[in-house]
Amino acid sequence: MSFSFRLEHTAGAARAGVFVTPHGEVETPAFMPVGTLATVKTLDPDDLVEMGATMILSNAYHLHLRPGDDVVREMGGLHRFMRWDRPILTDSGGFQVFSLAQLRVITEEGVEFQSHLDGSRRFFTPELVMQIERNLGADVTMQFDHVIPGQSDATSARDASERSIRWLARCLAEVRRLESGQPLDEETPREEFPSANPRNAQALFPIVQGGIHADLRREAAVAIKGMNDWPGFGIGGLSVGEAKPAMYEMLDVVDDALPKTHPRYLMGVGFPEDIIEGIRRGVDLFDCVAPTRIGRNGAVFTRDGRLNIKRAEFRTDPRPLDPECDCSACGRFSRAYIRHLFVSDELLGLRLLSLHNVHFLLSLARQARIAIQSSELDSWSRDWLARYRSAPALAI
Repeated sequence: MSFSFRLEHTAGAARAGVFVTPHGEVETPAFMPVGTLATVKTLDPDDLVEMGATMILSNAYHLHLRPGDDVVREMGGLHRFMRWDRPILTDSGGFQVFSLAQLRVITEEGVEFQSHLDGSRRFFTPELVMQIERNLGADVTMQFDHVIPGQSDATSARDASERSIRWLARCLAEVRRLESGQPLDEETPREEFPSANPRNAQALFPIVQGGIHADLRREAAVAIKGMNDWPGFGIGGLSVGEAKPAMYEMLDVVDDALPKTHPRYLMGVGFPEDIIEGIRRGVDLFDCVAPTRIGRNGAVFTRDGRLNIKRAEFRTDPRPLDPECDCSACGRFSRAYIRHLFVSDELLGLRLLSLHNVHFLLSLARQARIAIQSSELDSWSRDWLARYRSAPALAI
């Protein structure tokens, strides 16, 4: 099989495993840096390799609009286009269409929306999205789903969840049709990626929706499990406006409802405390734009909470961003220097903050994996969260 998942250790609901893909193995739990437009903002693929990133995410919606999924396919697929020879996951664009609340119309057939780039009218169906993701050629593709605000009422959540399940059936049928007649790549691999599967097989992940309603989450999980032997499962529609305790409650529900033998991917969630709380509840994969987005606004993850590098108190601070971090930014530069870069609008400042924040989350997931393997996750996570949460809240 091109895809498999093996569990190596458990600690309560938490798991340390290995997700095997055609482009390599992903040790879990793992954070996936987000390269929305086939690039993790300000970072080179070599930076990501040096940090220990094993899997990254790109977005079908954005790449369909620019440069076009047909262009990416002509250039050999995402791996060759962006020079990344490790696993890639593509999000279907469901969340991006959801975010265009004033510019879209949802029907049973699909979603009509207005491009945020040029205002042109577009129409996404489950079938078209599967074609786009196949053109992009990522290892893992996500179904097209109906995303709603996290605090939505039960009626709205049921409507979106059940529509997502119906769309999933259409996604699966289209994937099977494409696999039977449209290979992703030439029969022999190009010399730059000799170890890659020449057909670049793809794994379709379904997405469990249901808002903050436990019964809907369970119903969705049961229905999805009965449709196919999926290689993994996505958990969607969280961290979209609901309170954090509600999100954690839904993760507990989904942990009980999904097979323990398959990887779980919590979509769009990646603040440090949420990664740890998710790992404790059986989540294996995470992604989020937060580390680069907040970095571009001057916010920095540290073990003692977030700090705002723009603050005057750091003007002559000789310490690294996080004295316990081993990223290249912390190993070479002071807070004073990085603050100078940032307030002077020097691009290196944005790069160093993004590099540190991405490294921080990659390292955090690795630390959690070690704690699971050593049966110390409870004490490690309790101490880590107590220290992190003891810092004053930072508004960025």
